[in-house]
Formats: sequence, C-alpha cells, structure tokens
Amino acid sequence: MGDAVFVSGADRDPADPEPVADSKATAAFGLGLLAAVTGPAVGGIVPATVALALARQAREELQAGEGWRTGAGRVLWAERLAWLGLVLAGLSLVALTVWLFLRGVHFGTQDFPPTVD
Repeated sequence: MGDAVFVSGADRDPADPEPVADSKATAAFGLGLLAAVTGPAVGGIVPATVALALARQAREELQAGEGWRTGAGRVLWAERLAWLGLVLAGLSLVALTVWLFLRGVHFGTQDFPPTVD
C-alpha cells in the first residue's frame, strides 16, 4: 500500500543518495491534522480536501521513488485524519440543521398581543 522499501547497506552503491522524507507526505499530514482539529467547526473541509489531494500525489511519488523516498506512514495518517475532519464537519452540519429545525418549531398556539387583529 505504498510503503517504501528500504535498500540494505550491502545492496547499495556508495554513490546512491540517502532516502529522503517526502515533503508532500509531511504537508498532507499537517493539513490532515488541521482538518481533524477544525472539523467540528466546519472549517476542516478545505484542509481535508487539500490533504487528500496531496496524500494521493505523495503516494504516487513514494511508489515512483522505489524506496528512496520515505513517508508512507505520514500519508496513511494524513488520509485518516482528513477523513476524520470531513466526518466531523458533516456531523456538525447535521447537528446544526437539526438544532435550527427544532428551534424553529413552536408547539402550542401563538400568543399575540391584544392590539393585533
């Protein structure tokens, strides 16, 4: 699932570069964390969407990097946190809709002042 495969020291050529952390994976993780924190306030929708897009790109880069890029764990957690932020935002919107609906419903008769026809 996009996990980086590390090349052991015996199989590596000394001229090969060291494995590098993927910056998109780190950015996606940060945005996923922001989405999970701000999700209940419905502000997590935008960072969650961007985090999912970056996580998809980072996963492709990790697979193309053939083990020279690291960050598969951050990509996995970025996706989980982004989806959590979206779910929390959705639940907040549903709760707000139910609350507004119940607040607008009046039970019983309306009591008008005596000056109203």
